[in-house]
Amino acid sequence: MADLLLGQVLHFTGDPFVLGEAAAQHISDGAVLVEGGRIAAVGEASALKAAHPQATRHDYGRALISAGFVDAHVHYPQTAMIASWGKRLIDWLNDYTFPEEMRFADPAYAEDIAARYLDIVTAHGTTTVCSYATIHPASVDALFGAAQARGMRVYTGKTCMDRNAPPGLLDTAQSAYDDSKALLRKWHGVDRLSYVITPRFSPTSTPEQLAAMGQLWKEHPDCLMQTHLSEQTDEIQWVKELFPQSRDYLDTYETQGLLREGALYGHSIWLTEREKARLIEAGASLIHCPTSNTFIGSGLFDMGLARQLRVGLATDTGGGSSFSMLHTMAAAYEIAQLRGQALNPAQLWWLATQGSARALHAEDKIGNIAPGMEADLVVVDLASTFPIEQATRRAETLWQQIFPTIMMGDDRAIRATWIGGRPKG
Repeated sequence: MADLLLGQVLHFTGDPFVLGEAAAQHISDGAVLVEGGRIAAVGEASALKAAHPQATRHDYGRALISAGFVDAHVHYPQTAMIASWGKRLIDWLNDYTFPEEMRFADPAYAEDIAARYLDIVTAHGTTTVCSYATIHPASVDALFGAAQARGMRVYTGKTCMDRNAPPGLLDTAQSAYDDSKALLRKWHGVDRLSYVITPRFSPTSTPEQLAAMGQLWKEHPDCLMQTHLSEQTDEIQWVKELFPQSRDYLDTYETQGLLREGALYGHSIWLTEREKARLIEAGASLIHCPTSNTFIGSGLFDMGLARQLRVGLATDTGGGSSFSMLHTMAAAYEIAQLRGQALNPAQLWWLATQGSARALHAEDKIGNIAPGMEADLVVVDLASTFPIEQATRRAETLWQQIFPTIMMGDDRAIRATWIGGRPKG
């Protein structure tokens, strides 16, 4: 049986960082036909209603139907510790993150947090996440199992660390390789699940472990690889001390086979000119985490790089201070303003959908509304609260309607979330 979603429809035919608002297509009285978990058609409501009279209709009025949000960098194990009081990155890891991640040695705890996390983000309109797990294989099993039960497209991998962390969170170069390979073979490509090779970052991996991850990636080139890069200035100084032979932070990955297409580098704020040139040449992806960057005082990402690189957007739970991609878009706008880069609402929405999907090399599957795409959708109320409604009432264009929800919206704006062609919640 087919489903027909009725409302305003927003989809993209190009990159708004290249084409501006012309990259977005808006159907004021539109419809999306869903069959077998995929988008079968998109167009004017009158035409699709006439062509598919037997389809079950879901009339969302003047709400906006969009591709579901894609969160390209999160730490689901940090769900319970989100919004813990401040500190710099290294202190944050030692005082909050590592103690919490040690609890994931208990598979039952991992399963509870995985289910909790996916329920929270689904309520915020997020349909795909790319997450770090912990060093424990059970933490990967927990998130993939919860995602599989919900029919979600999810990316994750065992976080690998063999130094500069508590003993209960350390593996070795060999065990990281062995565990990661076993998990990859178990989960990668099953249903809508993708394994991601995941060294946390250079300070917590020896060159030997990074090399082992590089070897695993060479053996399985269809996987993604995720890590952190140049988040804070004191972190960069630490990397210089740990890797005195390296030209820069990126070189610690590059020399170990961890730089090419499919590499996802979280944060990437304090890049040198050499690093920028190599990232562009290699076709890597950068993941912008704006609420995290402000919350722990990291710095201001250069969104100008989106014209040369694949750039995704992310909440970075729990260094990030919100599970909401709407709030994350607002933070991205504010950071760009501080850099003198005024982002158009079309660019912000694209970053949270198609841009993040491109960063994950999944733009042919998710992040947009087009025939053949997987039916991961969010329905957004553009008048969810009185302050938003009174601002929207003055709108003369689509983006003037949407922008107040970007800046002030939260889970109350999410009318419905569809995952794999089925409504959730």
